[in-house]
Amino acid sequence: MSPTLPHLADIHDAALTQTLQLTLDHKTKPQGSLGRLEDLAMTIGQVLGTVRPVLDQPQMVVFAGDHGLTARGISAFPSDVTWQMVENFLAGGAAVSVLARQNGIALTVVDCGVKHDFLSGVWSGGRRPGLQVRKVAGAEHGTADSSAGPAMSQDQCAAALEQGKELVRGLPGNVLLLGEMGIGNTSAASLILSRLAGLDIALCTGAGTGLDAPAVQRKTEVLREVLQRHADAKAPLDVLAAMGGFEIATMVGAVLQAASERRVIVVDGFIASSAVVVAHALQPLVLQRCVFAHRSGERGHEFMLQHLGAQALLDLGLRLGEGSGAALAWPLLQSACTILRDMASFAQAGVSEKSADPVKV
Repeated sequence: MSPTLPHLADIHDAALTQTLQLTLDHKTKPQGSLGRLEDLAMTIGQVLGTVRPVLDQPQMVVFAGDHGLTARGISAFPSDVTWQMVENFLAGGAAVSVLARQNGIALTVVDCGVKHDFLSGVWSGGRRPGLQVRKVAGAEHGTADSSAGPAMSQDQCAAALEQGKELVRGLPGNVLLLGEMGIGNTSAASLILSRLAGLDIALCTGAGTGLDAPAVQRKTEVLREVLQRHADAKAPLDVLAAMGGFEIATMVGAVLQAASERRVIVVDGFIASSAVVVAHALQPLVLQRCVFAHRSGERGHEFMLQHLGAQALLDLGLRLGEGSGAALAWPLLQSACTILRDMASFAQAGVSEKSADPVKV
């Protein structure tokens, strides 16, 4: 089974770009004085194709999955924490839950392959508010141990991509904020970065859930073993299947679909960015639609951003994941749109613009 990848058109429009720039330049401020907020306004305007962008019904989607590689001791927490945190999301008690609620962002949690039955004992039509169960066939116990064989089959990888695409097609709005949950998924993200960016795994591997230095060294050795086992996996989807996670694969599909629909894609931290690394390798134009919320405290994220040629909005030392950084960056996107739409121009405000011939003293 081969996934069908959405076609991505080049959204660069020279006339629109010029109009956006002129609009920003003639606001009641010195040109460029709002710094990167102006760059953000340009990006959003280009994605949505308008000089008066409105961010409509933002959707935070937290993709969850378990990883067989945790059997090798690469995380400070047991894999049961994955399903326990999903329950916390659904109960509204996690960081991303409260931040999404604070900012009026709809939150959906997707079970892509968690070792837990979230619908057990549920009789109301087999559904729970805020949860979508989209386990890939054979993913009831998460991915396989990638140090012993492929994390998932090619068919499972393709099915996960299709699940992500279908999920986004069913969501309203024009903004997708990416979140994730999965004990062991920093290892999968490190492996993806190492292989697709051609970096040594030691540069890509960090503390994850809080490992000390000796444990990080052991984790690095395990990941080096995984890379050696899958030395022939070099194409993006081969790498994803051999060493990725069901939540990352589903996220890749979601990113590609959101990009094809010209939604603004707000990328959280290290794991969310790893999905974008794969999506970018498949369809480079995906980056035109992406806003990178923050630079994670996870070591490999800086290299990931460099590989993508991206600059993050915030640098707060975050390494929680969940989509927490994306939610924290959300008000900046709203502010950028408000500046474009509502801030007066010099002509509208009756304010004199900068002199063409400043006095020299």
